[in-house]
Amino acid sequence: MLRRTEPEAVTVWLALCRPDRVTLKVYPTRGRRVQRDRILLQGTRATIQLGQHLYIAAITAKPQETDSLIPGQIYAYDLSFENSRQTLNTALNAPDFPRTTVSYFEHNLPTFTLPPENLEDLKLIHCSCNRPHGGGRDVFPMIDCFLEETAPDAIARPHQLFLTGDQIYGDDVADPLLWRLQEVSRSLLGWEDPLKLPPGACLTPGKRSEIAETGAGFTAMLPNKADKAKSHLLSWGEYSTIYLMSWSPILWPARFPDGKTVCDDDKSAKQWDREAKIIARFSRHLSRVRRVFANLPTYTICDDHDVSDDWYLNREWCDRVCSKPLGRQALQNGILAYALFQGWGNTPEQFDRPSGKNFLHAVEKWSISRGRDEKAWREAGRYLGIPRKDAKTGGPQYKRDGEVLVLDRDEDRALKWHYTVSGPNYDILALDTRTWRGYPAEAETYAPPMLLCPHAFEEQLQRPLDQLGGDGKMTFVILPTNLVSLGIIDRIHHWQLKRGKTFGSDVGDSWNIHSGAFIRLLETLTQQRDRLIILSGDIHYSCAVRLTYWSHASQEGNLRSVRASVLAQLTSSAIKNAEGMTYAIHTKLKSLLPERTEYWLGWTDPPQQVSVPRGKDFGRGVGGNASIARSPDWFYRIEWMERGSAQFLSWGKIPFDSQPKSKRSLGRKILDGLLYFLWRNPWLQEGKEVVGRNNFSVVSLKGEEKEIQAVTQETYWCAPWQRDRLVKSRYVVSLNLDELPSQTAKKRLKS
Repeated sequence: MLRRTEPEAVTVWLALCRPDRVTLKVYPTRGRRVQRDRILLQGTRATIQLGQHLYIAAITAKPQETDSLIPGQIYAYDLSFENSRQTLNTALNAPDFPRTTVSYFEHNLPTFTLPPENLEDLKLIHCSCNRPHGGGRDVFPMIDCFLEETAPDAIARPHQLFLTGDQIYGDDVADPLLWRLQEVSRSLLGWEDPLKLPPGACLTPGKRSEIAETGAGFTAMLPNKADKAKSHLLSWGEYSTIYLMSWSPILWPARFPDGKTVCDDDKSAKQWDREAKIIARFSRHLSRVRRVFANLPTYTICDDHDVSDDWYLNREWCDRVCSKPLGRQALQNGILAYALFQGWGNTPEQFDRPSGKNFLHAVEKWSISRGRDEKAWREAGRYLGIPRKDAKTGGPQYKRDGEVLVLDRDEDRALKWHYTVSGPNYDILALDTRTWRGYPAEAETYAPPMLLCPHAFEEQLQRPLDQLGGDGKMTFVILPTNLVSLGIIDRIHHWQLKRGKTFGSDVGDSWNIHSGAFIRLLETLTQQRDRLIILSGDIHYSCAVRLTYWSHASQEGNLRSVRASVLAQLTSSAIKNAEGMTYAIHTKLKSLLPERTEYWLGWTDPPQQVSVPRGKDFGRGVGGNASIARSPDWFYRIEWMERGSAQFLSWGKIPFDSQPKSKRSLGRKILDGLLYFLWRNPWLQEGKEVVGRNNFSVVSLKGEEKEIQAVTQETYWCAPWQRDRLVKSRYVVSLNLDELPSQTAKKRLKS
């Protein structure tokens, strides 16, 4: 996997079955040829041991002399292995593997290009939520088709890939996949985790809901969703192996056994066979996914399903899971897998510092001990930020951060999961809203948290925005959950919160559920920048939202000037996890409940905001509400952008095997044909607001005379009326600053 890529540092992550010392070399290309006589960047690193037959490394190549990489050029890289005396090509084409390639050129080397200097040429891909047995057709392999079409052109090809959540699903796992994970992890590790299981625990695939809930304290199965955790991951081997099987075809079996041979009842056997067919189709195209990762700089974030649904959702979840030995162990297994398989590539320099080196040493020491070295395990946990245990309660220990509580951990050692990526004329801030939450101290334990505690606001947003500066640069912010969601979802969340039902529905994962954090986020972003682009995922549909924010810019005598800012929220989800509800909101049926333009006004001290009722003057606030005695400090408006009509692509022919045809009667075929005509016709599928089918999105910027005026999101999805074709829908969000929409509002803001 090609990971963090900069002018003076290129990082490649890989997994091997034997220990080795790996050298990474970066070459320039001319035309379609590699100039092997010029090594621009080079680096060497020894693998670390995670199991008897599992070794990984993130190798960073740096300039040999004064050379650095420049935009507008295509570069190639190669790997050489000291112990086996092989290169990348000879290793991939060894007798152990089917003949394969990770290149788009005859020279058989993977390639990449740096982001361009001209912002209008920049192309970022983002997407989220990759569940192997999720609904709908897997669209991730189509990114490979996009690259195949554009690879020779340094400007036309995409420049960076951002996976914005749920790269794996640790809780919702198909039974046949868990069966294979158990088999492969035993082979790779050479040992089995000494899990801290209660007596009588059942670890059989499809039978884990009870142990996940009572033994580990997880909540993915709540309420009444036992199937969501029936094959919940628990062990280190399972968490590490699922990444390998999600990103590469090498470890997949030729076929899965029939359900009747492994299940003890007909219902479970049928479900096994159904899931086995779905994940078998998922595995057939992983060679394309691996080629994407090898040729496109990839960045990720941590999200709940990387460990379990509801990870750190609220204080009640933390108390449940962290008070149970199995819960703490599974939690650390999941975060450990994230650190090694995702975090290392996001911030490779962090793992070259003392804290990162000591962490890798502790992990290797624990692995060599076959999971028995408790001291090394505890040491690794400190670097992972596992909360300290409260000696009195047996649960996690908390400490104060302003008005909220945060999990108490070893801050001096704990690795950071947030980071910044800088291009020639832009910066991207990837936030960690999962492990730095602020829990209300006086409220119920299920109360929604601040997704960023005060310290995290300072460290992840305020300080980076100050240091990066905004002169002439575009700023992107990656939010793991949406700033603005569909109105119906907001209403459901507030209704569930009133009933105290927070698990299994993401109540507490939305920014606007905690109004204080939402207000602080808006103020932090708009005080530093007048134009921002927010990238998000996690919610299984794609959309574009424009938020315009007006506030006091400065104090000038007795008169205040008004400052405007624009936030464009671009969402892309899911890669493979569409469902009935997302299919419905994708269509014109959503027009029955359209998203209306909203107006809000608010105050800073104390944080408070109110919605302006529809039909009222924006400037008059709540239309004479007596409880609002003073003029607002700010106003904002939310607008949902319409998606353009689906456009077919010259390269969009899907080269994958079609869905299997079942044996159907003539009557069933007629009925299916009628339903197909009614449901899958283009007219119905051309909804106005969201793309609810599996998708990925390409983000680009538009402008005139070197001034960026709009951001475009082109969302790619499979057309249900022509299932072998990929189409794209375009969202355009203006970044031009608007005047306040009413004279009354201007007067009140200046008064």
